[in-house]
Amino acid sequence: MEHKMKLSVTLVTGRTIEQGVGKEHGKNSEDYMEDVAVCYLDPEDLKQLKIKQDTNVQVSTPYGSIVVRALKSRRGPHRRVVFMPYGPWANAIADSETDSVGMPSFKGVPAEIEPASDKAIMNLKQLLEKQFGKETDADL
Repeated sequence: MEHKMKLSVTLVTGRTIEQGVGKEHGKNSEDYMEDVAVCYLDPEDLKQLKIKQDTNVQVSTPYGSIVVRALKSRRGPHRRVVFMPYGPWANAIADSETDSVGMPSFKGVPAEIEPASDKAIMNLKQLLEKQFGKETDADL
C-alpha cells in the first residue's frame, strides 16, 4: 500500500472574484464548482506533497473532511497556509460553533492535507446530501 504524505496546515477561507463570478452561473453549476471546490497551496507545499496543480487533495479539520482540487497559490510565499474560497466545500470543514456571534470561524483552522487523486470531488448535490443526510433540491 502506497504511503501518502500528509501535511499539517492552517486553513484560511475568504471571498474570491472567481467565487463571485461562479455564483452568478448558479451554485449548482459546473462553473461554480470549478471556482469553489478548490484550495490554494504554496508551490513548496505542492512539492512537499509530491503533487502537481489540479490534483485532488483531501483537506481534513477537526470538523470534517472534503476532497477538492489543489491549485498553486498566486500569492506567497505562505508555507503551510491553505486558502479555500467561501462556499459549501469550505463550509463542510468549518466549525459550526459561532461562539455567540452568529458567524463560524473561517480563519486559522488547523487542518491536514493529503493527496487524494483516487477520490472524486463531490458535486453540490452530493455534498449537501452527505452533510444533511437527505436528498436536496437539484435546482438550488
